[in-house]
Amino acid sequence: MTAKHTILQKLPSDLAPDRLPQHVAVIMDGNGRWAKRRGLPRIEGHRQGVDALKELVRCCHDWGVKALTAYAFSTENWKRPHEEVDFLMMLFERVLIRELEEMVRENVRIQFVGNLAVLPRSLQSQIDRATVATEHNGGILFTIAANYGGRQEILQACRAIATKVEQGHIQADEIDEELFSQHRYTANLGDPDLLIRTSGELRLSNFLLWQMAYAEIYITEAFWPDFSRAEFHRALSAYQKRDRRFGKV
Repeated sequence: MTAKHTILQKLPSDLAPDRLPQHVAVIMDGNGRWAKRRGLPRIEGHRQGVDALKELVRCCHDWGVKALTAYAFSTENWKRPHEEVDFLMMLFERVLIRELEEMVRENVRIQFVGNLAVLPRSLQSQIDRATVATEHNGGILFTIAANYGGRQEILQACRAIATKVEQGHIQADEIDEELFSQHRYTANLGDPDLLIRTSGELRLSNFLLWQMAYAEIYITEAFWPDFSRAEFHRALSAYQKRDRRFGKV
């Protein structure tokens, strides 16, 4: 490990390690607007956004955040221009191929959540490859939400549970939050403690609707490609000033 990385690993002194969020979720908004302001094509914003995400994964690892979930592609994003959607699918695939060795080396465990069956077959193959290659890693759990929609997740869970009731495997009065959670895409993932959204937008955009019940929300005006360790530091500082009562006095 280099001296530079040793310095970056250190948690800023004003942050309390015992009050860090265990699970951070991010809505990575503003790639296109970042590019437009610079007179660049939208796809260049997505390229830069990948670098910002890589840096955030490393920062979470360095500072002791156990899980990071990134909203990479929503069920609504299919409505974007075909050229942009095709580029995003290609970008996902290329990044997985290019970064897998480093993720294994840095002990990152990667998983994907969403309706993955409709993604390009070549991308599905790389998703499977990356998932298997990192499944025993014990570092940060990095979850990518791809072709993900919160409403769709809830509907598919309801259908799966209804089928089990219909087949007599469970009784209707056995359905509770724990059973429902077992049928979500994110069944193995705890709820986020902190949601960060970039570019100043003030909505959830169909992201982790069930899981966000008690997440703290932090909004920054920065576009996603400009999201840095300093921005993350500010988000964590704000989080540690919150009083999380979960409905209690």
